[in-house]
Amino acid sequence: QTEPMVEEETPLLSNLDLFLFSLIVGLVVYWFMSRKKPEPLPEFKKLDTPAPTIRETSFIEKMKKMGKNIIVFYGSQTGTGEEFANRLSKDAQRYGMKGMAADPEEYDMGELSRLSEIENSLAIFCMATYGEGDPTDNAQDFYDWLQENDDENLSGLNYTVFGLGNKTYEHYNSMGKYVDKRLEELGAKRIFDLGLGDDDGNLEEDFISWREQFWPAVCEHFGVEALGDDSSIRQYELKVHTDMNMNKVYTGEIGRLKSFEVQKPPFDSKNPFLATVTVNRKLNKAGDRHFMHLELDITGSKIRYESGDHVAVFPTNESALVNKLGQILGVDLDVVISLNNLDEESNKKHPFPCPTTYRTALTHYLDITHPPRTNVLYELAQYASDPKDQENMRKMASSSPEGKALYQNWVLDANRNILAILEDMPSLRPPVDHLCELLPRLQARYYSIASSSKVHPNSIHICAVLVEYTTKTGRVNLGVATNWLKNKPVTDNGHKSTVPMYIRKSQFRLPFKATNPVIMIGPGTGIAPFMGFIQERGWLKEQGKEVGETVMYFGCRYKNEDYIYQEELEEAEKNKVLTQLHVAFSRDQEHKVYVQHLIKNNKENLWKLIHSDNAHIYVCGDARYMAKDVQTAFHDMAEELGGMTRTQATDYVKKLMTKGRYSQDVWS
Repeated sequence: QTEPMVEEETPLLSNLDLFLFSLIVGLVVYWFMSRKKPEPLPEFKKLDTPAPTIRETSFIEKMKKMGKNIIVFYGSQTGTGEEFANRLSKDAQRYGMKGMAADPEEYDMGELSRLSEIENSLAIFCMATYGEGDPTDNAQDFYDWLQENDDENLSGLNYTVFGLGNKTYEHYNSMGKYVDKRLEELGAKRIFDLGLGDDDGNLEEDFISWREQFWPAVCEHFGVEALGDDSSIRQYELKVHTDMNMNKVYTGEIGRLKSFEVQKPPFDSKNPFLATVTVNRKLNKAGDRHFMHLELDITGSKIRYESGDHVAVFPTNESALVNKLGQILGVDLDVVISLNNLDEESNKKHPFPCPTTYRTALTHYLDITHPPRTNVLYELAQYASDPKDQENMRKMASSSPEGKALYQNWVLDANRNILAILEDMPSLRPPVDHLCELLPRLQARYYSIASSSKVHPNSIHICAVLVEYTTKTGRVNLGVATNWLKNKPVTDNGHKSTVPMYIRKSQFRLPFKATNPVIMIGPGTGIAPFMGFIQERGWLKEQGKEVGETVMYFGCRYKNEDYIYQEELEEAEKNKVLTQLHVAFSRDQEHKVYVQHLIKNNKENLWKLIHSDNAHIYVCGDARYMAKDVQTAFHDMAEELGGMTRTQATDYVKKLMTKGRYSQDVWS
């Protein structure tokens, strides 16, 4: 009986079991403790992030926070509207007010009715009109909002509008006029008359004249007085980087740092695609002008385009001009700098991508070839050591008749850019950082695409002519983009040439029905979109589709000099893709012959196509003369062959435009 007793006293856990058990417990405790460490408080931080994004779309909250009472919204395609908005928001300080410039695309415009929550508040709208009376890209949503919200009550809103337009276009300043009228309809109070700037005349002068009357009206309305402080107000402060990691320095990218090295779709104005140049040939056989045809490879970019769209390219300034500027101002162009906004709350942290070098800023980001606007001269005047130069620069920025005439004659008529001004005014030597703050941004240039995506899905064709002229001062000026494109060889020392680009959609479209006849009128480089149209109609024929009449009116100076795309046009005529080809050689005979003359000579046939066969008319090229003369030729035709009065004929052509049967892609 003793043995079983011993058995009962045997412990439940042996030493090995105890060891293993405590090891497991220890490991569990260790894992649990160590697991806590890598989690400082990520969940709490995540909860914190959505708040600012709500705040950011509210310009009212931003204005309250920053103590602002004037907001200047801009609709801008080429940067001028934005430039004027910045000038007006800066002006506000001189009247004891605080202004901010704002992009309507970035804010909730439904908040306009809340502006009355801010005392002595005012909304200014600098609205440019683009193309055929359209809003600019960044003002499209605001335009839609104005159209759709009939029940909006803006009775507490004080406002004024300055429009930027061009008289050579059919719908002169229509966006400025629409915003002005629509805000009043919704109950807002106009506190100063609508200003209309004409870029065909002198936009700068129009703006200054309007502004000189506008501010006194604001002072009277709000009972404030000018502070008499006409000194220069800096918006940015300079920071020089001495030990900056060069991987963090912008070298010409438009948006994201290193975006040209690591390309990511989608590609747009803030993220252009670097397209490789596969063809760059001279189009004209002789003469002193240089017409060029470039082909850009877009393989792998996922970029889609239609015939009639525009390609936007980002050019760079000539290095010789940049080097000369550096020499005159005695500056090391390779210093790494940032220009930081003094207003820390501003959405615009820098005037261009920073940090960067002066060389990159003057090459890629700043417009150094256009005659500078008067505000630039006004602010730079303080750096002229000769009192006479100082006085003249301030005079040019004033609205006095003498000052306007001086600016027109010395700056505009003489085509003096900033370099020419510095060369001709040796006492003027501004600090390069202030100059960089004042110069406008270098803008993308738009070209009508000269190819069809049906035939060339991975290639975009550009047709352009080199802009080159001698100024009154004997200087040779070259167009920034055309000179840059001309000097883009297919390979450059073993490297492929590239062009930063994106697509801008257009309303310039072939008819939906291929059986509709098309009448294309495009002298000079105005032929560009029609090369795409002809390719597309040819492709449709190859697909066995029935294609309507395809009529082309082209014009150039001399048959043996600048008859560009002659082989392609004659080939298309031979293959019956072009059913009619009419070419006007303006200087091959004593009297000038233009496309409008050929239209008149062929009026019966054209009238039948338009009036009976539902033809679509397309005009591309110069807006100031050609497009107007062509339109007059169609008015005459409707009057004579349609038995209409002049008013009826004009209305007839206008109706064609509204129906999308008379489209223009014109420039001045």
